Amino acid sequence: MDGDPAVEPELDSFSLTFPLPYRVGFIVVLAVWLWGVNLQYLARLKIDVPSLIRYPARNSIHQPPHHLSTYRLATLLSAIYAFSLLVFWLFTHRNPALVLAWDWLPLTYLLVLMAVFLAPLQDLSSAGHRRFLSTLRRVSVGGIAEAKDGKFGDILLADVLTSYAKVFGDLYVALCMFFRTDGSATARPDRSCGGTVIVPLIMAVPSMIRLRQCLIEYGRVRRGRMDEKTGWGGQHLANALKYSTAFPVIVFSALQRSRGPSPALYRMWVAACVVNSAYSFYWDVAKDWDLTLFAGARERAAPDHAFGLRRRLYVGPPGLYYGVVGLDLLLRCTWSLKLSPHLDHFADFESSIFVIEFLEVFRRWVWIFFRVETEWIRNNAGPALPGPVLDDGTGVGQGILLGDYGGGNGGNGHYKDDDDD
Repeated sequence: MDGDPAVEPELDSFSLTFPLPYRVGFIVVLAVWLWGVNLQYLARLKIDVPSLIRYPARNSIHQPPHHLSTYRLATLLSAIYAFSLLVFWLFTHRNPALVLAWDWLPLTYLLVLMAVFLAPLQDLSSAGHRRFLSTLRRVSVGGIAEAKDGKFGDILLADVLTSYAKVFGDLYVALCMFFRTDGSATARPDRSCGGTVIVPLIMAVPSMIRLRQCLIEYGRVRRGRMDEKTGWGGQHLANALKYSTAFPVIVFSALQRSRGPSPALYRMWVAACVVNSAYSFYWDVAKDWDLTLFAGARERAAPDHAFGLRRRLYVGPPGLYYGVVGLDLLLRCTWSLKLSPHLDHFADFESSIFVIEFLEVFRRWVWIFFRVETEWIRNNAGPALPGPVLDDGTGVGQGILLGDYGGGNGGNGHYKDDDDD
């Protein structure tokens, strides 16, 4: 078990086998594989994800589809990862002294990982690579493109970054421990490394990015022509408020770490977690997925669609949507825990912290299917035919018949932009 007294005090048994830098690398590589699955399955449903995010299209039938290029990238990253990890195991044999001494090896892999993402590969077109880097640069400072230039792609990437808040914090901790004169990146993670301010601030940055994007969108609406479709921009402010609910969770966690156990701080932290989880869950269901679960009783139980859902469903049958809603509620609670820098104080298990990070990545992967489906429906409103999604040669799938997709508050088909993220 973690914290096993049989090993040196600076190492737990989980870190002996799976040091913190390798955990960070594993989560990143896993995300690439999962994105490939997103692209492949949505393409089978005739949902053109690259067109939604304004990613360069394939110019030749000889070019591999986007999901295949993603799988090839994931395979390359996985092969390098496996080689690095096997070499690490071969030379350390779970010996605490050797594990501490070989900390440069997993950090070298992280450098290779960064280089692969920043340098173009043969399977990735130069246009696509430039598009990715420009989007990353714009999003990293909270910028957001116009709708015609790929606003949805910016929002999607920024939302994904919020799920990596703790991973970014762990990366900083590993680097901090490596450069400390008496430290090692493969030692038991010291999440106080670098002070009690830097790591919480790093974890808050992704939410700050989305908050700024929402405020930019609000400003655009106020400067433009307001009509029935765009409204006065209140939905952007409500979305900004949702991201701001992450900050109290982080702040109260940091205060508990710096000041020690406090019943008052703990109660405030729990309250902040409840608000963040409830608000985020509501937004996922009602705004990101346009389901009617939180709409009025008449719309929620309308005879032309399954209870609490919407008229057009692409991803699967109604039962799948109910299951995903329940899963999202459960995992949203673990997401609030993941925002906590002091998590290791009351759950001193490194493996538990890693599982929480993994679950958040899994939740975001599931979320992407339904968020992209919703955006596709908003941009391709039209008649739906009964039965599963079919390939009719038009490039647009035929959804399960739950009526035409328009009107109402959870299934608002008239929202044609990305305002509800």
